Amino acid sequence: MFKIYGIKNCSTMKKAFAWLDARGIAYEFIDYKKAGVAGTCLPDWNRRVGWQTLLNTRGQTWRKLSKAERAHLDEAGALALMARYPTLIRRPVLDTGKTLLVGFTPETYAQALPEKPAE
Repeated sequence: MFKIYGIKNCSTMKKAFAWLDARGIAYEFIDYKKAGVAGTCLPDWNRRVGWQTLLNTRGQTWRKLSKAERAHLDEAGALALMARYPTLIRRPVLDTGKTLLVGFTPETYAQALPEKPAE
């Protein structure tokens, strides 16, 4: 079963849920805020796709950061910020076991996911 990480009330998450549901693709939802994802998953995700892909610089949380927090970000600084503020992690993060998809577009999901995954 696939694991999809994010925040339940996020509009992009709702689109991803609807896409998966419409195709009968089973998944487990893990809420960033409740599950402590940052400490357990961030190192692996960073290794697989890189911190630049994971960091959400378009959301409210990013805009609320001070200029000092946003300036001169490197890998360690970005990972520390995402661990402190999980809403800085782009959504959704879908782990298929083989592939890690960050963000949602119907085209990306259609290309990466089988119509009916093997059980």
